[in-house]
Amino acid sequence: MYVKSINRAQFKRRQTGMTTLGVAILVAFIGVFVFAGMRLAPIYLNYMKVSSVVSGVQKEFDGTNATRTSIRSSIASRFDIESVSEITAKEVKVTKVGSGYEVVATYSHKAPFISNISFVVDFDKRALIRR
Repeated sequence: MYVKSINRAQFKRRQTGMTTLGVAILVAFIGVFVFAGMRLAPIYLNYMKVSSVVSGVQKEFDGTNATRTSIRSSIASRFDIESVSEITAKEVKVTKVGSGYEVVATYSHKAPFISNISFVVDFDKRALIRR
């Protein structure tokens, strides 16, 4: 009986790559994370708009003798310009603290993911406007 001997280089060369099932599982696994990113990206982009509005109001009124009404009207106009959709200007709290005002934008956003699984993201952006 003659058995052809196979050296290690030939053996390794023949066993490279993944099976079709392995590739399918890997693609599904990566696909779930890509889909999650696609569902969460608009939520965080909206938060970045809210954050820039609150920071912009702080820069505009910090150190000036601002009133609650002027701060609220600035927030409302900036929300209209930025097209903020998840929170309204009325939901942003402007409270008097010590020597100024605190602007607080807190909200939750729920985004459906797969079937009955959802993402709930809580946001809290605060800024202190000194008089």
